[in-house]
Amino acid sequence: MRHGPVQRTLLAALFAVITLLVPTAAHAAAAPVHQLAHHAPGETITLPVRDALAALTVADESRTGYSRDKFKHWTDTDKNGCSTRAEVLLAEAVTAPEVGPKCTLTGGVWHSPYDDQYIDDARKLDVDHLGPLAEAWDSGASAWTAKEREAYANDLDDPRALIAVSAASNRSKADKDPAEWLPPYAGYWCTYVTNWVADKTRYRLSVDSAEQTALAERLAVCPDQPITVTLAR
Repeated sequence: MRHGPVQRTLLAALFAVITLLVPTAAHAAAAPVHQLAHHAPGETITLPVRDALAALTVADESRTGYSRDKFKHWTDTDKNGCSTRAEVLLAEAVTAPEVGPKCTLTGGVWHSPYDDQYIDDARKLDVDHLGPLAEAWDSGASAWTAKEREAYANDLDDPRALIAVSAASNRSKADKDPAEWLPPYAGYWCTYVTNWVADKTRYRLSVDSAEQTALAERLAVCPDQPITVTLAR
């Protein structure tokens, strides 16, 4: 169909408006990816877990210079006589243990969500760093101060950061990320990867490409639930 001069002018104007609007719409859709940079440490944010994953920086990892000793852990931050490990065990006990001298724990029952087991001996439990210390180092903690790494290794402010699990399940995990390891109990997978994203968000740690892909694939079959995170740094 041929158009007259007036029609061509109107079409040109319409095209110009569309050209302006399309980048704006694309930018709006991509906005969650850039949100974290605008928040300061100590701020609390809430966003769907898939948006939180999209906001994480994707970068190659490096373990150069890593030593577990660079993350001072199981300290007694509040000076109450109980180490971080004991504090987690006390907080997560299904049946509370008795607390003896020097915070020695006797009795008690715990549920290990990684393998869906109940354990009645604190000595058979590990307190797992959801984001392993070596993985944190690889993902950005190598650039932190010693105090920042100590805070990460003893994080009692976010209940997702440290979790009491069976020693066997924790040692099978070691320092693997979700591209390499998921809990033996499949019923916990959605919670695990959702909490993993929350932990990385809290500390603004990066993910490598394989990790990002594995998380995205797993979250695609999980509820896109909102996560609330207080940024630690």
